[in-house]
Amino acid sequence: MESLLQHLDRFSEVLAVSRTTHVSSWDPATVRRALQWAGYLRHVHRRFGRHVRIRTALERRLHNQWKQVGGSGPASVPGLTSFGALGRCDLLLAQRLLENPALGDAAFHSLLQQLFPGPGVLEAGEETLQGSLALLARRRSAVHMLRLNGFGENSVLQEDSVIKTQAELLLERLQQVGRAEAEAPSRCLSSLWERLPHNNFLQVIAAALLLPSSSPQPPNEQWELDSPKTPGEGSQELVCWLLRKSDIVATFCRSLPAGLVTSVAGRHPDLFQVYLGLLTNWGRHLHYDLQKGIWVGAESQDVPWEELYCRFQSLCQAPSPLKDEVLTALESCKAQDGGFEVPGLSIWTDLLLALGSGA
Repeated sequence: MESLLQHLDRFSEVLAVSRTTHVSSWDPATVRRALQWAGYLRHVHRRFGRHVRIRTALERRLHNQWKQVGGSGPASVPGLTSFGALGRCDLLLAQRLLENPALGDAAFHSLLQQLFPGPGVLEAGEETLQGSLALLARRRSAVHMLRLNGFGENSVLQEDSVIKTQAELLLERLQQVGRAEAEAPSRCLSSLWERLPHNNFLQVIAAALLLPSSSPQPPNEQWELDSPKTPGEGSQELVCWLLRKSDIVATFCRSLPAGLVTSVAGRHPDLFQVYLGLLTNWGRHLHYDLQKGIWVGAESQDVPWEELYCRFQSLCQAPSPLKDEVLTALESCKAQDGGFEVPGLSIWTDLLLALGSGA
């Protein structure tokens, strides 16, 4: 019994250290031993769960150790707080190591190899564990990839396998949390937005919204009001989240390249309507400078004429009915402005003239 209690004490310290910078000194062998130790304690949990005397002794030792809060040692970091936690101590360890940026590359790769053992015959009782570890690793690796990888504005998202993988992981995560609770996908996305570089995350969102639908529809059917929309699984949660976040969707439409936003708008009519509304609103903030002979904004954050024209041009180069919707909206704005045909009096007139001439 004393030997078992000593093992418990040692692993509790390892689990506490796994959240600190001390893991920078860990090598692959240390990672393997730590996971083996966790597997042993999980076996203890499974074997002695109904053994009252042993369970009570372990509970008492855990209680005495982890009530020592506020100190400077490992005991100040919560770890194994109950006998039930022994049944998932390997998951706790793996999660903390995956989240710890101090873990070295070699040790991190070794950890992933332990979590993804590849094809083979698993020992009795290990299949559930490996499935849980694989699920945990996929979730944490998705955040890890989103955080560490940066991409230039000229990246071709659909041809970038890394971004595509990130997008698939994001949609998979949204599906998983959505099964448990309806509002969970929205909270997950908001959490990622707070934790990750915004530009990278927006590019991954765009890639996710462009992934093939599970039940593809002809392009024209996506624009029929009474037709059912069947976006790729998980993408509807992304669209709903963007529509509820006016500041984020505005950043999405402003910061991503015009061609990319056009592609996303062509796949998701609700986002297209928001994008078109933003473009017309941005246009209304511009006024004509008689001395310069161009449309300019009053504030530095206003969208310049060149960008506004580029984004409308991209939409007008899309196939119908997207192009037709844009031209109809511009004609309507022109009419509301007075229907002028002379340049310099209405930005909508000038946009239509520029788009018509291909300038």
